Amino acid sequence: MAIQPIILAGGTGSRLWPLSRELYPKQVINLTGELSLLQNTLKRVAELPDILPPVVVVGEEHRFMTKTQVEELGVFPEYHIVLEPVGKNTAPAICGAARFAAQKGAADDVLLVLPADHLVTKLDAFVEAVAAAVELAGQGKLVTFGIVPDHPETGYGYIAQGQGAEVERFVEKPDLAKAEEYIARGNYLWNSGMFAFTAHALIEEMGLHAGDVVACMEAAVSEGKFDGVFFRFDKKLMADCPADSIDYALMEKTSNAAVVKADIGWSDIGSWRTLWEVAGKDEQGNVASGDVILEDVENSLIRSEHTLVAAVGLKDTMVIETADAVLVAPMDRSQDVKKIVDRLKKEKRGEFQVHKTVYRPWGSYTTLELHDRFQIKRITVNPGAKLSLQMHHHRHEHWVVVSGTAEIVNGDESILLHEDQSTYIPSGTRHRLGNPGVIPLELIEVQVGSYLGEDDIVRFDDEYGR
Repeated sequence: MAIQPIILAGGTGSRLWPLSRELYPKQVINLTGELSLLQNTLKRVAELPDILPPVVVVGEEHRFMTKTQVEELGVFPEYHIVLEPVGKNTAPAICGAARFAAQKGAADDVLLVLPADHLVTKLDAFVEAVAAAVELAGQGKLVTFGIVPDHPETGYGYIAQGQGAEVERFVEKPDLAKAEEYIARGNYLWNSGMFAFTAHALIEEMGLHAGDVVACMEAAVSEGKFDGVFFRFDKKLMADCPADSIDYALMEKTSNAAVVKADIGWSDIGSWRTLWEVAGKDEQGNVASGDVILEDVENSLIRSEHTLVAAVGLKDTMVIETADAVLVAPMDRSQDVKKIVDRLKKEKRGEFQVHKTVYRPWGSYTTLELHDRFQIKRITVNPGAKLSLQMHHHRHEHWVVVSGTAEIVNGDESILLHEDQSTYIPSGTRHRLGNPGVIPLELIEVQVGSYLGEDDIVRFDDEYGR
């Protein structure tokens, strides 16, 4: 029986702000090494036997970043990226992915559903746990992975395990006293959010407990469309789907659930504290990365992304620096970072959504200066890539090439520019920027005008379908 991986790569990881942003979520960030959490998940899956090409479920806005990371990893020559045009939690996402997998012939294979943003350090134990789950799923069970707890955690839900693989009950996140009671009992496991079942068994059982989700997502897949390597659920039909988690919609209601006890070195990296807990520490218990100088600092997480961070006399503290924001908080308040993110979102501040560097399918741009009537950007275009043919109503642009070769359409003119050459593009002029070379193109863009928003773009042709 083959294994069909379903990788859930939605969400933003708001408790890991300011590093994780709405358009740069934690699953694509290198938090624990040279690879992102998504890439580590795919690499881990590649070690399993009888693996089919993975299906990665991702939000519309993260599709190109996800595609780039899958291809950079290079372990799966074939893969599928399924796009959610609107987020509706895990029940619709998993149901839709299961229907998509069934549609391409994997109805009787075992779907292995894994969040993209989890850390697993014991690979051999993970492979063994998956093998046990595949066996149970082959018997028609809906299998969840229960993590063997090593401390009374209040941030996770729990699963009470009965005889063998029986699930006695699911329980919500407890307070500390209740969590300590669960640990003392010995049969309570952390609810990991990882699952294994056949598409047939999942859809049949969801039809009993969440028939409206099944109906909506079957229609959303049936009316969905391929867009190059992407498959997009129908937006209107998915928008009508109830939003619910797979736990609430199905696992807590079904009598067909089973649990595999898994001691796999697992963490969901759900906060800065959990990252500190799993990371390597110095002799003073600190986790430091980037350009950091510490003096008399203990049991702290200090991370620099952009500039020197110096800390003196701190204890049990986290300091996270990015180019446009700094977070300072006691380590035991790491769950409250989400409150800051909620305020940023409510106040419509850009730090909620993006970094100063914004990634696009063709490369990236970094905002260096931003004022009322002008801004300065550094633009990087990947070899062979090009931006859309576009124009702006309210701004003029000046481009200066720093390195590489720029292929430019400027009105009726097509030109090649090299290092230290420039061009001027008046407002209302159709223009396009491309990189015909084999090295990245770097240029400085100066925008001048009465309105400089990113929504002042009229696209006439775009190979990325935006």
